Amino acid sequence: MEAISHRTVEINGIAMHIVEKGMGGLVVLMLHGFPELWYSWRHQIIALADKGYHAVAPDLRGYGDTDSPSDISSYSIFHLVGDIVELINALGQEQVFVVGHDWGALLAWQLCLFRPDKVKALVNLSVAYMPRNPAIKPVDYYRSIYGDNYYISRFQEPGVIEAEFDRVSTKQVIKKFYTFRDPAGIFIPKEGWISPNDEFILPNWLSEEDVNYISKKFEKSGWSGGVNYYRCLNSNWELTEPWTGAQIKVPTKFIVGDLDLTYHYPGIQDYIHKGGFKHDVPLLEEVVVMKGVAHFIQQEKAHEITQHILDFIKKF
Repeated sequence: MEAISHRTVEINGIAMHIVEKGMGGLVVLMLHGFPELWYSWRHQIIALADKGYHAVAPDLRGYGDTDSPSDISSYSIFHLVGDIVELINALGQEQVFVVGHDWGALLAWQLCLFRPDKVKALVNLSVAYMPRNPAIKPVDYYRSIYGDNYYISRFQEPGVIEAEFDRVSTKQVIKKFYTFRDPAGIFIPKEGWISPNDEFILPNWLSEEDVNYISKKFEKSGWSGGVNYYRCLNSNWELTEPWTGAQIKVPTKFIVGDLDLTYHYPGIQDYIHKGGFKHDVPLLEEVVVMKGVAHFIQQEKAHEITQHILDFIKKF
Protein backbone atom coordinates (compact mmCIF):
# COMPACT_ATOMS: atom_id res chain seq x y z
CA MET A 1 0.00 0.00 0.00
CA GLU A 2 2.93 2.33 0.60
CA ALA A 3 3.80 2.14 -3.10
CA ILE A 4 0.60 3.75 -4.31
CA SER A 5 0.50 7.52 -4.84
CA HIS A 6 -2.11 10.09 -3.86
CA ARG A 7 -2.78 13.40 -5.53
CA THR A 8 -5.52 15.97 -6.04
CA VAL A 9 -6.76 17.12 -9.44
CA GLU A 10 -8.97 20.13 -10.10
CA ILE A 11 -11.86 19.05 -12.29
CA ASN A 12 -15.35 20.28 -13.02
CA GLY A 13 -15.24 22.87 -10.23
CA ILE A 14 -14.10 20.52 -7.46
CA ALA A 15 -10.86 19.15 -6.03
CA MET A 16 -10.83 15.37 -6.56
CA HIS A 17 -8.56 13.03 -4.65
CA ILE A 18 -7.22 10.13 -6.72
CA VAL A 19 -5.03 7.16 -5.93
CA GLU A 20 -2.89 5.54 -8.61
CA LYS A 21 -0.14 3.06 -9.27
CA GLY A 22 1.64 1.87 -12.40
CA MET A 23 2.01 5.11 -14.35
CA GLY A 24 2.73 4.62 -18.04
CA GLY A 25 0.47 1.66 -18.73
CA LEU A 26 -3.05 1.55 -20.13
CA VAL A 27 -5.40 3.22 -17.66
CA VAL A 28 -7.93 1.19 -15.68
CA LEU A 29 -10.27 3.63 -13.94
CA MET A 30 -12.16 2.16 -10.96
CA LEU A 31 -15.31 3.80 -9.56
CA HIS A 32 -16.57 2.99 -6.06
CA GLY A 33 -20.05 2.95 -4.56
CA PHE A 34 -21.81 3.72 -1.26
CA PRO A 35 -20.62 3.81 1.47
CA GLU A 36 -17.16 3.37 0.03
CA LEU A 37 -13.99 5.14 -1.07
CA TRP A 38 -11.10 4.57 -3.46
CA TYR A 39 -10.03 2.13 -0.73
CA SER A 40 -12.54 -0.47 -1.95
CA TRP A 41 -10.16 -1.05 -4.88
CA ARG A 42 -6.99 -1.38 -2.79
CA HIS A 43 -6.39 -4.98 -3.88
CA GLN A 44 -7.09 -4.33 -7.56
CA ILE A 45 -4.90 -1.20 -7.67
CA ILE A 46 -1.82 -3.16 -6.63
CA ALA A 47 -2.58 -6.27 -8.71
CA LEU A 48 -3.42 -4.37 -11.92
CA ALA A 49 -0.32 -2.19 -11.60
CA ASP A 50 1.79 -5.31 -11.11
CA LYS A 51 0.44 -6.52 -14.48
CA GLY A 52 1.56 -3.34 -16.22
CA TYR A 53 -1.61 -1.25 -16.08
CA HIS A 54 -2.00 2.28 -14.75
CA ALA A 55 -4.60 1.71 -12.01
CA VAL A 56 -6.56 4.80 -10.92
CA ALA A 57 -9.28 5.06 -8.28
CA PRO A 58 -10.79 8.39 -7.20
CA ASP A 59 -12.82 9.33 -4.21
CA LEU A 60 -15.98 10.33 -6.03
CA ARG A 61 -17.66 13.69 -5.50
CA GLY A 62 -18.93 13.87 -1.92
CA TYR A 63 -16.62 11.18 -0.57
CA GLY A 64 -13.38 10.98 1.38
CA ASP A 65 -10.77 13.57 0.45
CA THR A 66 -12.70 14.86 -2.57
CA ASP A 67 -14.83 18.00 -2.24
CA SER A 68 -18.42 17.63 -1.08
CA PRO A 69 -20.59 20.45 -2.46
CA SER A 70 -23.46 21.35 -0.14
CA ASP A 71 -26.17 21.73 -2.81
CA ILE A 72 -28.06 18.49 -3.52
CA SER A 73 -28.43 19.46 -7.18
CA SER A 74 -24.61 19.34 -7.48
CA TYR A 75 -24.90 15.53 -7.41
CA SER A 76 -26.91 15.15 -10.60
CA ILE A 77 -25.92 12.43 -13.03
CA PHE A 78 -24.47 15.09 -15.33
CA HIS A 79 -22.21 16.42 -12.57
CA LEU A 80 -21.08 12.91 -11.63
CA VAL A 81 -20.40 11.72 -15.16
CA GLY A 82 -18.87 15.09 -15.96
CA ASP A 83 -16.36 14.51 -13.16
CA ILE A 84 -15.35 11.19 -14.71
CA VAL A 85 -14.98 12.62 -18.21
CA GLU A 86 -12.83 15.44 -16.89
CA LEU A 87 -10.76 13.01 -14.86
CA ILE A 88 -10.08 10.93 -17.97
CA ASN A 89 -8.97 14.13 -19.72
CA ALA A 90 -6.83 15.14 -16.74
CA LEU A 91 -5.08 11.77 -16.96
CA GLY A 92 -4.15 12.66 -20.53
CA GLN A 93 -6.25 9.88 -22.01
CA GLU A 94 -8.64 9.68 -24.92
CA GLN A 95 -10.02 6.33 -23.72
CA VAL A 96 -9.69 4.19 -20.62
CA PHE A 97 -10.87 0.86 -19.27
CA VAL A 98 -13.59 1.41 -16.66
CA VAL A 99 -14.54 -0.81 -13.72
CA GLY A 100 -17.51 0.18 -11.58
CA HIS A 101 -19.20 -1.11 -8.44
CA ASP A 102 -22.56 -0.10 -6.93
CA TRP A 103 -23.04 3.63 -7.63
CA GLY A 104 -19.75 3.51 -9.52
CA ALA A 105 -21.34 0.92 -11.80
CA LEU A 106 -24.36 3.14 -12.32
CA LEU A 107 -22.06 6.05 -13.22
CA ALA A 108 -20.13 3.78 -15.57
CA TRP A 109 -23.33 2.75 -17.37
CA GLN A 110 -24.27 6.40 -17.81
CA LEU A 111 -20.75 7.33 -18.89
CA CYS A 112 -21.00 4.66 -21.61
CA LEU A 113 -24.44 5.96 -22.56
CA PHE A 114 -23.39 9.62 -22.79
CA ARG A 115 -19.74 9.30 -23.87
CA PRO A 116 -18.98 5.82 -25.22
CA ASP A 117 -15.97 7.29 -27.00
CA LYS A 118 -14.19 7.59 -23.63
CA VAL A 119 -14.40 3.89 -22.71
CA LYS A 120 -12.34 1.08 -24.28
CA ALA A 121 -14.23 -1.61 -22.39
CA LEU A 122 -16.30 -1.90 -19.22
CA VAL A 123 -16.34 -4.34 -16.31
CA ASN A 124 -19.28 -3.59 -14.01
CA LEU A 125 -19.96 -5.17 -10.65
CA SER A 126 -23.20 -5.66 -8.71
CA VAL A 127 -25.53 -3.18 -10.44
CA ALA A 128 -26.82 -4.27 -13.84
CA TYR A 129 -27.87 -1.65 -16.36
CA MET A 130 -31.38 -0.46 -15.54
CA PRO A 131 -32.91 1.30 -18.54
CA ARG A 132 -35.05 4.35 -17.89
CA ASN A 133 -38.69 3.45 -17.32
CA PRO A 134 -40.76 6.33 -18.73
CA ALA A 135 -43.81 5.24 -16.75
CA ILE A 136 -42.52 5.81 -13.19
CA LYS A 137 -39.80 7.68 -11.34
CA PRO A 138 -37.24 5.41 -9.65
CA VAL A 139 -37.81 6.49 -6.04
CA ASP A 140 -41.55 6.15 -6.53
CA TYR A 141 -40.97 2.67 -7.95
CA TYR A 142 -38.82 1.51 -5.04
CA ARG A 143 -41.28 2.94 -2.52
CA SER A 144 -44.17 1.17 -4.24
CA ILE A 145 -42.32 -2.17 -4.12
CA TYR A 146 -40.53 -1.99 -0.76
CA GLY A 147 -42.30 0.72 1.25
CA ASP A 148 -41.22 3.73 3.25
CA ASN A 149 -38.55 1.95 5.31
CA TYR A 150 -36.52 0.86 2.31
CA TYR A 151 -33.14 2.54 2.44
CA ILE A 152 -33.64 4.50 -0.80
CA SER A 153 -36.96 5.80 0.55
CA ARG A 154 -35.41 6.71 3.90
CA PHE A 155 -32.51 8.55 2.25
CA GLN A 156 -34.71 11.12 0.52
CA GLU A 157 -35.38 13.74 3.22
CA PRO A 158 -32.32 15.98 3.64
CA GLY A 159 -30.59 15.68 6.99
CA VAL A 160 -32.73 12.91 8.45
CA ILE A 161 -30.61 9.83 7.80
CA GLU A 162 -27.44 11.80 8.50
CA ALA A 163 -28.77 12.63 11.98
CA GLU A 164 -29.70 8.98 12.58
CA PHE A 165 -26.25 7.78 11.57
CA ASP A 166 -24.60 10.46 13.67
CA ARG A 167 -26.41 9.21 16.79
CA VAL A 168 -24.21 6.10 16.64
CA SER A 169 -20.52 5.93 15.82
CA THR A 170 -19.37 6.04 12.22
CA LYS A 171 -17.59 2.74 12.78
CA GLN A 172 -20.87 1.09 13.78
CA VAL A 173 -22.60 2.31 10.62
CA ILE A 174 -19.74 1.15 8.40
CA LYS A 175 -19.70 -2.25 10.07
CA LYS A 176 -23.46 -2.58 9.66
CA PHE A 177 -23.30 -1.89 5.92
CA TYR A 178 -20.21 -3.95 5.21
CA THR A 179 -21.40 -7.05 7.08
CA PHE A 180 -24.92 -6.93 5.57
CA ARG A 181 -25.68 -10.07 3.56
CA ASP A 182 -29.48 -10.26 3.33
CA PRO A 183 -30.49 -10.33 -0.36
CA ALA A 184 -34.01 -9.21 0.59
CA GLY A 185 -32.71 -5.64 0.86
CA ILE A 186 -31.84 -2.94 3.39
CA PHE A 187 -34.69 -1.61 5.51
CA ILE A 188 -34.06 1.18 8.01
CA PRO A 189 -37.00 1.54 10.42
CA LYS A 190 -37.46 4.94 12.01
CA GLU A 191 -37.38 3.39 15.46
CA GLY A 192 -33.76 2.45 14.84
CA TRP A 193 -31.58 0.35 12.55
CA ILE A 194 -28.43 0.23 14.61
CA SER A 195 -27.31 0.97 18.14
CA PRO A 196 -23.95 1.85 19.67
CA ASN A 197 -23.93 -1.48 21.48
CA ASP A 198 -24.49 -3.74 18.47
CA GLU A 199 -21.68 -6.22 17.95
CA PHE A 200 -20.46 -7.22 14.51
CA ILE A 201 -18.25 -10.10 13.47
CA LEU A 202 -16.07 -8.84 10.62
CA PRO A 203 -15.57 -11.15 7.64
CA ASN A 204 -12.08 -12.36 6.79
CA TRP A 205 -11.84 -9.81 3.97
CA LEU A 206 -12.41 -6.80 6.24
CA SER A 207 -10.13 -5.89 9.15
CA GLU A 208 -10.52 -3.44 12.01
CA GLU A 209 -7.78 -1.43 10.30
CA ASP A 210 -9.90 -1.26 7.15
CA VAL A 211 -12.93 -0.12 9.16
CA ASN A 212 -10.85 2.51 10.92
CA TYR A 213 -9.58 3.97 7.64
CA ILE A 214 -13.02 4.09 6.02
CA SER A 215 -14.66 5.49 9.16
CA LYS A 216 -12.06 8.23 9.53
CA LYS A 217 -12.78 9.45 6.02
CA PHE A 218 -16.56 9.45 6.55
CA GLU A 219 -16.08 11.33 9.80
CA LYS A 220 -14.28 13.95 7.73
CA SER A 221 -16.68 14.17 4.78
CA GLY A 222 -19.95 13.35 6.51
CA TRP A 223 -22.77 11.28 5.01
CA SER A 224 -24.58 13.90 2.94
CA GLY A 225 -22.41 13.71 -0.18
CA GLY A 226 -22.97 10.00 -0.71
CA VAL A 227 -26.63 10.11 0.27
CA ASN A 228 -27.25 13.01 -2.13
CA TYR A 229 -26.69 10.62 -5.03
CA TYR A 230 -29.93 8.90 -4.00
CA ARG A 231 -31.70 12.24 -3.59
CA CYS A 232 -31.07 12.99 -7.25
CA LEU A 233 -32.58 9.75 -8.56
CA ASN A 234 -35.92 11.28 -9.53
CA SER A 235 -34.41 14.46 -10.98
CA ASN A 236 -31.95 12.31 -12.96
CA TRP A 237 -34.94 10.43 -14.35
CA GLU A 238 -36.26 13.75 -15.66
CA LEU A 239 -32.91 14.87 -17.02
CA THR A 240 -32.21 11.65 -18.93
CA GLU A 241 -35.49 11.46 -20.84
CA PRO A 242 -33.67 11.99 -24.20
CA TRP A 243 -31.86 8.65 -23.68
CA THR A 244 -35.01 6.57 -23.16
CA GLY A 245 -34.57 3.38 -25.15
CA ALA A 246 -30.94 4.10 -26.07
CA GLN A 247 -28.49 1.21 -26.08
CA ILE A 248 -25.05 1.02 -24.46
CA LYS A 249 -22.55 0.09 -27.15
CA VAL A 250 -19.34 -0.58 -25.26
CA PRO A 251 -17.77 -4.04 -24.82
CA THR A 252 -18.95 -5.16 -21.39
CA LYS A 253 -18.54 -7.84 -18.74
CA PHE A 254 -20.89 -7.97 -15.75
CA ILE A 255 -20.25 -9.70 -12.43
CA VAL A 256 -22.63 -10.06 -9.48
CA GLY A 257 -22.83 -12.14 -6.31
CA ASP A 258 -25.89 -14.32 -5.87
CA LEU A 259 -26.37 -12.89 -2.34
CA ASP A 260 -26.24 -9.29 -3.57
CA LEU A 261 -29.48 -7.43 -2.87
CA THR A 262 -29.26 -5.93 -6.38
CA TYR A 263 -29.52 -9.45 -7.83
CA HIS A 264 -32.88 -9.86 -6.12
CA TYR A 265 -34.75 -6.82 -7.40
CA PRO A 266 -38.13 -7.88 -8.84
CA GLY A 267 -37.60 -9.26 -12.34
CA ILE A 268 -33.87 -8.53 -12.46
CA GLN A 269 -32.69 -12.12 -12.92
CA ASP A 270 -35.02 -12.64 -15.87
CA TYR A 271 -33.78 -9.34 -17.31
CA ILE A 272 -30.12 -10.33 -16.88
CA HIS A 273 -30.40 -13.90 -18.14
CA LYS A 274 -33.27 -13.95 -20.64
CA GLY A 275 -32.29 -11.36 -23.22
CA GLY A 276 -33.31 -7.96 -21.91
CA PHE A 277 -29.83 -7.06 -20.65
CA LYS A 278 -28.22 -8.20 -23.91
CA HIS A 279 -30.72 -6.15 -25.91
CA ASP A 280 -29.91 -2.97 -23.99
CA VAL A 281 -26.15 -3.68 -23.90
CA PRO A 282 -25.59 -5.44 -27.24
CA LEU A 283 -21.82 -5.73 -26.72
CA LEU A 284 -22.32 -7.55 -23.42
CA GLU A 285 -19.88 -10.45 -23.71
CA GLU A 286 -20.21 -12.22 -20.40
CA VAL A 287 -22.30 -12.37 -17.22
CA VAL A 288 -20.71 -13.97 -14.15
CA VAL A 289 -22.77 -14.87 -11.06
CA MET A 290 -20.51 -15.69 -8.12
CA LYS A 291 -22.00 -18.16 -5.67
CA GLY A 292 -22.17 -17.29 -1.98
CA VAL A 293 -20.94 -13.74 -2.55
CA ALA A 294 -22.70 -10.59 -1.34
CA HIS A 295 -22.51 -6.92 -2.31
CA PHE A 296 -18.92 -5.80 -1.64
CA ILE A 297 -17.70 -8.24 -4.23
CA GLN A 298 -14.33 -6.71 -5.18
CA GLN A 299 -13.27 -6.92 -1.54
CA GLU A 300 -14.88 -10.23 -0.62
CA LYS A 301 -13.41 -11.97 -3.67
CA ALA A 302 -10.51 -9.65 -4.44
CA HIS A 303 -8.28 -12.09 -6.33
CA GLU A 304 -11.11 -13.53 -8.41
CA ILE A 305 -12.44 -10.10 -9.38
CA THR A 306 -8.97 -8.92 -10.35
CA GLN A 307 -8.56 -11.98 -12.56
CA HIS A 308 -11.95 -11.41 -14.18
CA ILE A 309 -10.93 -7.82 -14.96
CA LEU A 310 -7.60 -8.88 -16.42
CA ASP A 311 -9.10 -11.68 -18.48
CA PHE A 312 -11.52 -9.25 -20.09
CA ILE A 313 -9.45 -6.13 -20.68
CA LYS A 314 -6.50 -8.02 -22.17
CA LYS A 315 -8.68 -8.63 -25.24
CA PHE A 316 -8.47 -4.93 -26.07
